[in-house]
Amino acid sequence: MRYITESLSASALTGRRFFLLFLLLLTTLILYPYAEATVFGYYAFRVIGSSAILISVYAANLRRSLLIFVLVLAVPALIQRFLLPRAHVSSFSIANMALSFIFDVVVVAMIFRHVFAPEQVNSETIFGSLCIYLLVGFSFASVYHMVSAIQPSAFYLDPHANFHTVPDRFDFIYYSFGTMTSLGAAGIVPVSAHARAISVVEAILGVLYLAVLVARLMGAYRPGSKL
Repeated sequence: MRYITESLSASALTGRRFFLLFLLLLTTLILYPYAEATVFGYYAFRVIGSSAILISVYAANLRRSLLIFVLVLAVPALIQRFLLPRAHVSSFSIANMALSFIFDVVVVAMIFRHVFAPEQVNSETIFGSLCIYLLVGFSFASVYHMVSAIQPSAFYLDPHANFHTVPDRFDFIYYSFGTMTSLGAAGIVPVSAHARAISVVEAILGVLYLAVLVARLMGAYRPGSKL
């Protein structure tokens, strides 16, 4: 009886992995402004953020050979997101950002394959598509972070709209989601040609994703579908 109960619990957790990942990613996004304000916020943010990275690997449901590769990439992703909050010009920080971006791309590609392969759409499929959207936003934030580390003047922070002059990771996350949703990010402007080109690509991808993929999923979803 105990074995059956544990099996059912594990099955329920597996069936809700995209929902759990979505909650962790959304909580990470909400907690970012409080990460440095209080001791509790500092540790809560890092615990939830680390859990989001590990759950993203679990949600991707990788083969063993690829799983080892992705877990290795997860290490620089953790370092880049939580131990290097500002864009420092060094080969170590740039390498961390590049490896973190590769990690995000691999995870997004694997989740994309699992989410859009089945013909039947359910709630987990929709949460998976939302996870992809959030992960893409974080991925482009890593790209902007790397561009700023290589070209310190790639982004301009308006002193009338910011309390600091050097952009940090949350500035790039704010700019990334503002660009992807086509709402814009007041107070931060791409100056270099590279930053502007990447911004255009993200804006196009954001519009196409919402208009084509998420719309198709919501149209095919039926509340009575098996979870």
